[in-house]
Amino acid sequence: MQVDFYQLSRDPVSKVLPAIAARVLANGGRLLVVAAEKDQRDAISEGLWCTDPASFLAHGFKGERNEAVQPILLSEACEPVNDARFIALADGEWREDALSFDRAFYFFDSLTIDGARQSWRALRDRPNVEPRFWRQEGGKWMQGP
Repeated sequence: MQVDFYQLSRDPVSKVLPAIAARVLANGGRLLVVAAEKDQRDAISEGLWCTDPASFLAHGFKGERNEAVQPILLSEACEPVNDARFIALADGEWREDALSFDRAFYFFDSLTIDGARQSWRALRDRPNVEPRFWRQEGGKWMQGP
């Protein structure tokens, strides 16, 4: 299983996540987006609607009608009621339940970098887990060591 660590230095997760979500959907997948705070889930929802003016990414919130059929589901918990095999941890908090998915996207910033470092160290030696590190450089994502 692959865990992609995304260090946010320029853009907030609400601006970055839509591009990743679009790729997941384009490949026929479903995505669960986890953030503990409702305000952050609302900001991500706004980003999914507005990032690309030519399109939007259909999504819903856990606890609302039709949550099981949402291609992208925003939730406070790692419960893929939409049958997602991809998970985005959008609030900088690692959750062990993410390892039950096929791929995890773990976003962190300067406030949550210490937790991300601990998670990297814990995951890098685990069998069947391939951590990858990404950082923003000049508006592009570059894979790091």
